[in-house]
Amino acid sequence: MTRLIISALLALAVSPAWAQADRKPLNIRDLVAFERVSDPQVSPDGKLVAYVLRATDLDANKGVRSIWLLDLSAKTQRKFSDGAGNSDTPRWSADGKTLYFLSTRSGSQQVWQQSAVGAEAKQITKLPLDVGSYAVAPKGDKLVVSMDVFPDCDTLECSKKRLDEKPQASGVLYDKLFVRHWDTWATGARSQLFSLDLAGDGTKAKQIAKIDGDVPSKPFGDAADYTITPDGKTVIFSARIAGRTEAWSTNFDLFQANIDGSGKPKNLTADNPAWDTQPLVTPNGRTLVYLAMKRAGFEADRFHIMVRDLRSGKTRELAPKWDRSPSQIALSENGSTLYASADDQGQHPLFAINLGNGLIKKLTDTGSVSGFDLSPDGIVYTYNTLDKPDDLYRIGWTGGTTQLTRHNATRLANIEMAPYEQFSFEGWNNETVYGYAMKPAGYQPGKKYPVAFIIHGGPQGSMGNLFHYRWNPEVFAGMGFGVVFIDFHGSTGYGQAFTDSISGDWGGKPLEDLKKGYAHALKSYDWLDADRACALGASYGGYMVNWIAGNWNEPFKCLVNHDGVFDTRMMAYSTEELWFSEWENGGTPWEKPQNVEHFNPARFVEKWKAPMLVVQGQLDYRIPVEQGLGAFTALQRRGIDSQLLYFPDENHWVVKPANSVLWYDSVQAWLGKHLK
Repeated sequence: MTRLIISALLALAVSPAWAQADRKPLNIRDLVAFERVSDPQVSPDGKLVAYVLRATDLDANKGVRSIWLLDLSAKTQRKFSDGAGNSDTPRWSADGKTLYFLSTRSGSQQVWQQSAVGAEAKQITKLPLDVGSYAVAPKGDKLVVSMDVFPDCDTLECSKKRLDEKPQASGVLYDKLFVRHWDTWATGARSQLFSLDLAGDGTKAKQIAKIDGDVPSKPFGDAADYTITPDGKTVIFSARIAGRTEAWSTNFDLFQANIDGSGKPKNLTADNPAWDTQPLVTPNGRTLVYLAMKRAGFEADRFHIMVRDLRSGKTRELAPKWDRSPSQIALSENGSTLYASADDQGQHPLFAINLGNGLIKKLTDTGSVSGFDLSPDGIVYTYNTLDKPDDLYRIGWTGGTTQLTRHNATRLANIEMAPYEQFSFEGWNNETVYGYAMKPAGYQPGKKYPVAFIIHGGPQGSMGNLFHYRWNPEVFAGMGFGVVFIDFHGSTGYGQAFTDSISGDWGGKPLEDLKKGYAHALKSYDWLDADRACALGASYGGYMVNWIAGNWNEPFKCLVNHDGVFDTRMMAYSTEELWFSEWENGGTPWEKPQNVEHFNPARFVEKWKAPMLVVQGQLDYRIPVEQGLGAFTALQRRGIDSQLLYFPDENHWVVKPANSVLWYDSVQAWLGKHLK
């Protein structure tokens, strides 16, 4: 297979006046109007691709998901799903004649099916509870679904009644954590797996196993957390036993259970105290492939690829020296090759790994592969870059790359995206660190432009060659700012040691990288105006903005802190996923108080002077609302020019279209005020 070469990584010096007169820069209203392509699923014969398309309903202030079909021979696409509500998660039957999907058109989320050639959709499950995820058995006789049920309820109707109850007293009594997670307070219900016979009427479901935990995991788990073995007799799933340690444990194990609910589940990975997930079984049913971390309590540890003989239990690591952490994996039809996507030096490419000898081949170079599926003729995948939203592409097994869809072609034809460049420099300890610079809209040689210095969250994440809908550099360039962002120590895609280096040192190595990266950008790109710069960030990026406010505020005329940690001590007690703070600080706040306080932004408020916009969501339980209120209170009390943008209906992210527009407009106004 040939590598995908994308020409989007333009040299910044190639065009003295890159914006064409008849095209405009990207703005937030363009961004929210883009159609978003995801979840490609290729039919068994390789002729059709089902995928999800999210459109924005501005009047209803929400995204609407539908399923589309792409005919690879005719090179045409059409909307497949009809009816009200959302339709997503398309999955093919083994014979390729039927497409299953989730839909809310009946008033609750259930599994539906429809012939690929048309006809009327048929509701397959008619359960009293919403179906959260599902998988079709390889033989096409059964369905596995997940639903939220109460452990002490023996029937689905019991759980339904409990969920619908509205007692007069509003108080809820808890005796263990989690009491809330991500953006939801705990009700006591657990996501569990059930099986149904596809020949039945869709009303009867057998619980596969009663697990003291959620399957899939919450808040972001899906059907990748479980798989049905090729013989259709058992299900292998990932689960964390909750007990009383759920809020500080990352110990997910793989369990195997009979699909009919008989017997007890068997723990296949009890010897690993860390995270085991994404089980896949080779077509012959003999080998289990999965991802496993090795360090308990560390959510950003590298995922290692493990291969287990299901008969003997013997387990080995595949490609142990490959210092990357896969995010999505899939097996070839014959089970000889594993395909994986992973962060890699500011990109998120696709790799092929030989299951026998562990040899690795990179299949794409620049940009980000956000999802993929295998077909008889190659790999169909969703792909994006900093200047291009997701579309479908295909790599042929014999070589060559083809773009399959152009969903936003009309809108993009009227937009001139800003050119960008990846650069590297010597960061902390003279180690190589990477970053990106992007020219502003309307760039003219010889002029200098204000700077938006964006700091990514995580902190174990990456802000690379990716088209993003919440912190989109092209929108900032469209506002007229030169944009700079750095993958500082702690970022992913540069080896696990690089990622590990931030733990216990939040305000150390990363700050040095940001200082050196900013200086390098100013020296390398003479169109950046050092006298007009603002630093912006969310989550850990917001923490770093608070840290910068007291430890490096000289270069910046203003700051933007979105859902950022202000007081690390209180953060350690109030965040929901305690393992995160405890790992990063080397222990609990009472065991390691000096660690929690060492890089605490609240300690340096007396040095704050730069104007700051604080953004905070009420439903953010990862970094609770008091963190944002604390930062705003400190600013107001010190008499520093400041604003608070508060969203009562948003979590750690801003996801509603109208709120997203308000967010970008408010940030633009704040930068414009201080970077005139």
